[in-house]
Amino acid sequence: MELPQGLAATELPPSHYSATRAAALAACYICHRLGSPGHGLAPRTVRRAHRQDIDGVGHKYYLELVLEDITDNDRTVNCTAEVLYHLGNKNIAPDVQFTTEGELQNTDEADNIFYNRIKSLEKELVAENIPDSHGNVSPEMQPIQLLAWVASGFVIWQNSTENTKFQLAQIKHVKQVKRSDEYLEFDYKILLHEMVSQEIIPWQMTVLWHPQHGVQVTQDSRQPKHASE
Repeated sequence: MELPQGLAATELPPSHYSATRAAALAACYICHRLGSPGHGLAPRTVRRAHRQDIDGVGHKYYLELVLEDITDNDRTVNCTAEVLYHLGNKNIAPDVQFTTEGELQNTDEADNIFYNRIKSLEKELVAENIPDSHGNVSPEMQPIQLLAWVASGFVIWQNSTENTKFQLAQIKHVKQVKRSDEYLEFDYKILLHEMVSQEIIPWQMTVLWHPQHGVQVTQDSRQPKHASE
């Protein structure tokens, strides 16, 4: 990782909690940008990490990390990322920039199969508890789970601070919304696991997807605790 010349940055152990939190956030952002119902990305390891304290701005992390495909742990991609947490302002999402090395898995065929299957349904898809209480996901629900994983990357990026580390825990309920255009739309109720506080947070998100245009979260909101029951 080439740090900017003259940069005064502190090297962190790759396993340091602040490095792993920044890496988890970067992975969520990258997954939202590059993922699809055919594949999602998750952090595997942090190789190197530096932190820069920028007066009046915030803390910036420079990371080298390895991401893995959550459907195929043997498929990995190296990437570098910069994450800037803005000082004291929880209403501004962290700035994330990244580059990936090598080719990502091409999932065009799987994405198109899923798209055409959902488009051809006579009744809108409805499902709940993905994965189930035993941790199982049926093959036909895997793209629905991956789409939630990718979309939740946006929600996590928008709501993260230097003191949080989120991960999608479960889809409580998902319902397809009928549309007259080419997009697929799903209304998700999910549970996010905030691993620092160990809190389980219900969240609602409306997700649009088209194979040619990627994943969009058009609306999302934190739900009251009883919504998870």
